[in-house]
Amino acid sequence: MTAPAGAGEEVRLDITGMTCASCANRIERKLNKVEGVQASVNYATEAATVRYDPTAVDTGTLLAAVAAAGYSASLPAPPAEEPGDELDEPVEDRDLRHRLVVSAVLALPVLVLSMVPPLQFDDWQWLALTLASPVAVWGAWPFHRAAVVNARHGASTMDTLVSIGIVAAYLWSLYALFLGGAGAPGMRMEFHLLADQGAGSDEIYLEVASAVTVFLLAGRYAESRARRRSGAALRALLAMGAKDAAVLRDGVEVRVPVDQLAVGDRFVVRPGEKVAADGVVVSGSSAVDVSMLTGESVPVEVTPGDRVTGASVNAGGRLVVEADRVGAATTLAALGRLVTAAQSGKAPVQRLADRVSAVFVPVVLVVALGTLAGWLLLTGDVSAAFTSAVAVLVIACPCALGLATPTALLVGTGRGAQLGIVIKGPEVLESTRAVDTVVLDKTGTVTTGQMALVEVVGDPGTLRLAAAVESASEHPVARAVVAGHPDPLPAVEDFAAEAGSGVTGTVEGHRVRVGRAADVPDRFAGTIAAAELAGRTAVLVSVDRAPCGVLVVADTVRPSSAGAIAALRRLGLSPVLLTGDNAGAAAAVAREVGLDPDAGEVVSGVLPEGKVDVVRDLQARGRVVAMVGDGVNDAAALALADLGLAMGTGTDVAIEAGDVTLVRADLAAAADAVRLSRRTLATIKVNLGWAFGYNVALIPLAALGFLNPLLAGLAMAASSVLVVTNSLRLRRFTPS
Repeated sequence: MTAPAGAGEEVRLDITGMTCASCANRIERKLNKVEGVQASVNYATEAATVRYDPTAVDTGTLLAAVAAAGYSASLPAPPAEEPGDELDEPVEDRDLRHRLVVSAVLALPVLVLSMVPPLQFDDWQWLALTLASPVAVWGAWPFHRAAVVNARHGASTMDTLVSIGIVAAYLWSLYALFLGGAGAPGMRMEFHLLADQGAGSDEIYLEVASAVTVFLLAGRYAESRARRRSGAALRALLAMGAKDAAVLRDGVEVRVPVDQLAVGDRFVVRPGEKVAADGVVVSGSSAVDVSMLTGESVPVEVTPGDRVTGASVNAGGRLVVEADRVGAATTLAALGRLVTAAQSGKAPVQRLADRVSAVFVPVVLVVALGTLAGWLLLTGDVSAAFTSAVAVLVIACPCALGLATPTALLVGTGRGAQLGIVIKGPEVLESTRAVDTVVLDKTGTVTTGQMALVEVVGDPGTLRLAAAVESASEHPVARAVVAGHPDPLPAVEDFAAEAGSGVTGTVEGHRVRVGRAADVPDRFAGTIAAAELAGRTAVLVSVDRAPCGVLVVADTVRPSSAGAIAALRRLGLSPVLLTGDNAGAAAAVAREVGLDPDAGEVVSGVLPEGKVDVVRDLQARGRVVAMVGDGVNDAAALALADLGLAMGTGTDVAIEAGDVTLVRADLAAAADAVRLSRRTLATIKVNLGWAFGYNVALIPLAALGFLNPLLAGLAMAASSVLVVTNSLRLRRFTPS
């Protein structure tokens, strides 16, 4: 019995002792047999994500289940105060490196002597035995130890194949040297690419036992280093946060660890320092570098009242910020959780690989025994039978199969996090492949969602007087008018706001009114009519009761929107603009960003609750729909769409409903998210194609005697490194 999805608590366990995908599958099966538990084990991240019912199971039971499978597990340690370099070697890797170096030094002479007959002197084989023995026993000990542990639990993994192959080659060599004819002083041996026929007990395989060990140790070491590099983006993301904060207490700065920061605390951020938590600027102005979180290189100007995000860097003046989200509630912590969840999950394409690897090792053992028996029955040649069987064992290791999906997910989602693209789960990758239509909410997505002054018509000085009066108001139209006049403004007196109609005030002895008017002079009627037709807001300015000008404000289109929509088209997506504006206003915005209202690329006059109907209608017509939005009223449509992309500057409800969060307020990030997801999925498929093709092609060749065990070991090690290296190419993904 498993816990139902979404029920209970979730915990991450760090797993040690895994050496291949078969190990991960075995631990996963063991955990899922515990009542009330639903677990997923990821070989690449060396972790288990476990959802469990705390009333029936505790973490001790989970740790015991992993131990019963023959591995070790622990709860994640708290992050270190000073994170180490991404390539600092853990103890396990250091041990692997030592074994690799010593084994390589000892195995090289054995390999050269075995492959170059002119170098073979009398009794050379005994020197080869002396050098090869430490390699086959001590160098290959990680494989032998894992094979024994698994055998004790009635299981077999990749290490079982490797250990049997190395032990068989070594024991055969001992038999040939002590009981056969290979120990004679004048013994000579030649290297064969194919299975050696007719040699019998005069042939030794010490070069196979030692060189295969070196190749596999090298492959495992390179694979481990590459896996650590593939997770570097997430580690860098989690290490971005500030370590302490200068909190203001009774007007005095007190530096405290960031985990002691509380909601409501006010803290100082000096130039060059990181913002300690999410909050609102209460004093000071500066430019804040948010590139670490969003990938956006241009610093953002902030003034009192503006929000700042923890881990961003103050690039200019002194700021005082009031914290409203601290600890696990910060944007950085939320992004870390989302990325970790995505990297810990499994894409649908991984399920086939899991099913195959679960039965792969037993099948290979049967094939190897069948190869041995077949050669003996058909040819009676013990040496050829043995060589072919060992080649099957060595070539078949399913490492590449187990690494194909998780390494690509690690790198792809990590790179996305660096660019401000948070992919919530691996299943999202499949959605991006099929999407053919993208619905774009207008306000806050295609446009900035903020009013700006776009037109001034009237007498000279109109804007200056209007802005002076509006400076006393907090209305969005007022803020747009004030922002449109950056120069110093005269003082306003006797300010009054008229609900629903405008504001009045005295400026430099003149009574100024800004707002709607029942009677519009003919000279301004055309301007106001055109503005209203385009969905803009027009206000009339009067000085001493005489109309003197019109100010037009509007929600402005993001500068990147036109380019982003063109990029979405290049990806094969048909854009549709969704807005509550009237048809004229919607058409004006559509044409500005390169959309054609006459081609059905605009849906106007849509009420908030009608967005779901638009998405459902497109799906009913056979479209696979992506939705990009940012507001509460977008949440239902984001959830219904085949792929939901939520702007990270929007509401928490919208972000929760989306499949992908776009941290930076830029529609171009939507195109980048689709590109990155598709490229990650393509990388996974290339990896799986290589891993499956490699085994399908080479196992029969090995069984038929066309592959020497030495070359089989080299090919097997190279296949794992190739898969991980291919995944690492995603680190070079660049935004459009």
